[in-house]
Amino acid sequence: MLSIGTGKGDITAYFNGLGMLGYGLPNHYMLGIETRLQSRAFVFEETEEARKACFVNCELGFITPSLKQGVLQILQKEHPGLGYNVGNLLISAQHTHCGPSGYSHHILYNMSTPGFHKGVFDKIVSGIVISILEAEKNKQKGSITIGKSSFSPDIPVSFNRNIDAYNLNPEVIKYTHETRHLAVDREMTVLNFISANGKALGSINWFAVHTTNLPNTYYKICADNKGYASTYLEESFTKENKHYVAAFAQGACGDVSARVKYNPKLPAKRGKWEGYFTDDLKSSKFNGTLQFEKAREIIENSTTPVKEETIDYISMYVDFSNIHIDPKFTDGKTEGVTSPSCMSISFLEGSQMDGPGLPLALGKVARVIAKNARNKEIKEAAKKGGAYASFVERKNKAQANKEIGVASGERRFLGNLEPLQIPLPGFIDETILNIKKLAKQGGFEPEHPWTPQVLTLQIIKIGSIAICAFPFEITTVASWRLKKTIEEALHEKGVEFVILAPYSNEYNGYITTFEEYQMQLYEAGHNVFGQWSLNALQQKFTELADLFKKPLRERKIENEASPDLFTPEDLKKQSYFKSNRTLKLER
Repeated sequence: MLSIGTGKGDITAYFNGLGMLGYGLPNHYMLGIETRLQSRAFVFEETEEARKACFVNCELGFITPSLKQGVLQILQKEHPGLGYNVGNLLISAQHTHCGPSGYSHHILYNMSTPGFHKGVFDKIVSGIVISILEAEKNKQKGSITIGKSSFSPDIPVSFNRNIDAYNLNPEVIKYTHETRHLAVDREMTVLNFISANGKALGSINWFAVHTTNLPNTYYKICADNKGYASTYLEESFTKENKHYVAAFAQGACGDVSARVKYNPKLPAKRGKWEGYFTDDLKSSKFNGTLQFEKAREIIENSTTPVKEETIDYISMYVDFSNIHIDPKFTDGKTEGVTSPSCMSISFLEGSQMDGPGLPLALGKVARVIAKNARNKEIKEAAKKGGAYASFVERKNKAQANKEIGVASGERRFLGNLEPLQIPLPGFIDETILNIKKLAKQGGFEPEHPWTPQVLTLQIIKIGSIAICAFPFEITTVASWRLKKTIEEALHEKGVEFVILAPYSNEYNGYITTFEEYQMQLYEAGHNVFGQWSLNALQQKFTELADLFKKPLRERKIENEASPDLFTPEDLKKQSYFKSNRTLKLER
């Protein structure tokens, strides 16, 4: 029998006036707390072999490499006997857009703070550690059941927000805007944990819907729909176990929104779409209630015992900026490659349904600059030849028709511009102002990419279940293709259930299908490693699965790549500075 422990830790890193992460806007800042934010930890330990794994879900926008590094540093230094390492600790996010910013060591993710904020970082790291230690303390003999169930079509819980891109995929039924609620994965998967004496301990579920009921004009820290769902499920078990822990983890929600209605009266800044109610907080609680009710239904009616009681795990660092893809993962095409990460103008303009970003007028100007810069780069490559020409050719193969706004892997804006060279004055956009201020204090000087290129793939096997973690937001059809690849690769290892765990361990953008990429809407614009990114992910997970199938002593992972490490001086240069923003609620 396994030992199972559950724990919670507070990660409400509230600092009045600091920017929030999610919508990427400098004027989306904290002016209060609607709900506190939690880290929920689940420890699984195999009795005979003493192998363990820990799954953590945080009420945050996403996880950064710095967070996992910070948590492991404390655990390994202060609690070495617990035996935690990169492979057996999985930290994920449920993707609220009303959580704190400022906890990344990679500068681009701190633009809305603005800058790195040590207070935010320390609060989140300490809260995650507390949740893990509490789970360790609460370990007891227990068992696991797994259950699945789909929402019926009449339940207004999730909607495809880019149906035109979805319909480009050859294997799908073509849906209309009116039937876009069917163009999503409506199935919820629940792991239910029960003590040896039959007491409910906790649960983790995965379901795909963006945690964006609350818009970019909502100024309080809040865990949004999934946070409410967690609270409601925990409260429903209060009589049975007041320490019950329920994580509502994120699924393949890359193209899935909780917003259902178009309201032309809404301001353009927050977007014209809203949830089931005009009151955004009411919509958030309503969507959370739907998820809570489905999870409770599955726990009570649709669970299957997980018989095998073994723990195994594996992880691998992957440099996603430089992958040559085997034609067997690209339907025979030989030109499949990735390149250093690039974000498009369409990404900077935001998701028009879930949260607009850069004003469209500025987007038009940026497109002209980006196109001219790319044409100039291609001409220079033709003249110089050699390694430079090869690099430019590979980038164009990977990024294809993307209009590049930020080349975060190459550390350039709008083609080939350094931060202080951006030909737009700071007074017309606060993000541009913040970029230039951080540049003047040296924030862009460290020789690191502005977003992580080296990222973790991880598999944690609990009995016949494989939790497969990766650091991206993945669209519906892309997730189906990836899951099929992993299921085929892990079948002979006795895996019956593959669970995809996006938003895990780190973060760098989206994964779309090749077909969706060609339309270059918001999601494809943030598919940073290029049009073959899904194929690269399938290839690398297959490589990891092949290693995982070998006996433990024969698994030799040659990690040529390693994560970026930032010095205190690096962080000082990109540290938080007080903005000139006026802190007031907009009505």
